[in-house]
Amino acid sequence: MKAAAPDSVPLLSILVPAYNVDRYITDCLEHIVAQMDGRHELIVVDDGSSDQTVARVRAVAAAWPRLAVTLIEQANSGIADARNRALLAARGDYILFVDSDDRLLPQSLEVLERAIARHQPDVIATALRMWHPHAPDKDRDVFMSYAPEQPITCQDAILTAFFNDRHMYVWCKVFKREIYTQAAMPVFPSQRLFEDVAVVPLLLQRCRSLVYLPHVLLAYRQHPVSITRAVSEKWCVDFVSALAAVKPHFERAGVSAAVQARFDVAVCHFYLSTIKNTYQLPTAAGTLVRKKVHGIFLSSLFSPPQQVLSGMARNLRDARTALQVQHILDGNRWFHVRHSLVRKFKLWRRLRQTRVLPRR
Repeated sequence: MKAAAPDSVPLLSILVPAYNVDRYITDCLEHIVAQMDGRHELIVVDDGSSDQTVARVRAVAAAWPRLAVTLIEQANSGIADARNRALLAARGDYILFVDSDDRLLPQSLEVLERAIARHQPDVIATALRMWHPHAPDKDRDVFMSYAPEQPITCQDAILTAFFNDRHMYVWCKVFKREIYTQAAMPVFPSQRLFEDVAVVPLLLQRCRSLVYLPHVLLAYRQHPVSITRAVSEKWCVDFVSALAAVKPHFERAGVSAAVQARFDVAVCHFYLSTIKNTYQLPTAAGTLVRKKVHGIFLSSLFSPPQQVLSGMARNLRDARTALQVQHILDGNRWFHVRHSLVRKFKLWRRLRQTRVLPRR
């Protein structure tokens, strides 16, 4: 296809933050450039990699000289700062983030272009794939609860479905660039984990139209042992804090009672997940973190916890979570013992996997 003139505005900016991913970056970028033409630009921000990531990005760019591929290098400062730097450089009408170890699936750019041409929505939501390269039988496509292929212009409908689904990844939400520019810079909170969880709800709150495409846009790589390395006090605190940071913005925006209710339910699900993960920490550290996140959890809710849990208990989808959160709040001893044993067993099993997985 004919490339666009260098001074034309791209329809789509594809932004890839990268750090020490020389095992994956070539595969990631090749799945992108194979779909690109003059209506697209690809911006890779290398966040101070110490491996061969930069060299491999340059090799892909050299192999596709007619495409708009830009490499930006910065000192290591975290994925949030890499995302922010990419946003500053982006010129496209729409922004698509792709993580550097994931795959943009075939025809994805074409599908996005058709939706943009037909609807020009503020945001396009898509389906995604939980991708297990080492265990393909575990692969699972995930679809959202939005009505497909038609503009949704009710803010309550946009936000309540989002919190019902709880898939808060920025890469399955393709926003107009102007939605990002309306936010104060830096958009993504620096040095924070789960930076997209803290930002995507705020971006959606600014959107006046959403189109959902049940197209599986991206394969989200699941690393078989990553959670054993990732869970820490910071991991747990940042996870619970991500939605806590959203609440004051929603209060100022005056979101409806329906949105507040679904937000509170999402907070409970996130809190339960965090508490379970704290049992992978050493005993003393886990106890300390559970105290910290308890206070953050309570401050995150719009309504009193008992009111929230009572409403969840009447919903089959949320009832089990409500019961377990109630056990936590009650200091249920059996919950503590059970999850201490379960999480330690899972940790042992995953560590055992590291000894049998083949090197790549």
